[in-house]
Amino acid sequence: MHSPKKLIAGNWKMNGTLESNSTLMRAVLEGDLRASICDVAVCVPSVYLSQIHSLIQSANLTTAHLGAQDVSAHEKGAYTGEISVSMLKDVGATYVIVGHSERRQFHHESDQLVAIKAERALKAGLIPIVCVGETQQERESGLTEVTVKRQLAAVIHLIGHCITEIVVAYEPVWAIGTGLTATPEQAQSVHAVLRAQLKAAAGEGAANIRILYGGSMNPSNAKSLLSQSDIDGGLIGGASLKATDFLSIIAAA
Repeated sequence: MHSPKKLIAGNWKMNGTLESNSTLMRAVLEGDLRASICDVAVCVPSVYLSQIHSLIQSANLTTAHLGAQDVSAHEKGAYTGEISVSMLKDVGATYVIVGHSERRQFHHESDQLVAIKAERALKAGLIPIVCVGETQQERESGLTEVTVKRQLAAVIHLIGHCITEIVVAYEPVWAIGTGLTATPEQAQSVHAVLRAQLKAAAGEGAANIRILYGGSMNPSNAKSLLSQSDIDGGLIGGASLKATDFLSIIAAA
């Protein structure tokens, strides 16, 4: 039976100020989260991790969690500007996004590097949210399945049986920040492919791995997307920066 607790994770990307963060988080934390039956995470720029951790702690909500947007593949040392898993753990992070399409695209992160980051996170006790997804060109060329399976295979190969401890996020690159969204049926078909791949690697444990949808989920489409059998939550971009939108997606979950 496939029924993991849903996870709604906000990705603030490179947005925020001390003042606006405080306003946004207070509004989210004062929303009806106590009645929520899903987990909620906010993945924020690293300079604001401590601020958001303090706000989450003061709200005393067991369902609210802190996440980072990236992590170094190195443990420590002469890597100026990099942030290690132990540092993220130190400031209270529970989750960390790895392999976001923007990191793959603009920072040329390979499947192998993403897998190393996921492994680092797991070893430190963080939960990696591993992102996979195809570009518009790959979709039009019929390469959606090949692309996402290749990206996920690199992680499965490196971390093996620990695969049951990760979160996967399917983010069609053509539907990020474009206003385009995969239909619930399109999203479900890719999620089903990913579930089958995870099942081949982890057996029945794959039923408990959460696969999030991450392509322009918003209050108007959240319910139909989240009702699909293999969609276990959302990785929310723009809508996570507006408390009312984020809360209505959480309510839909």
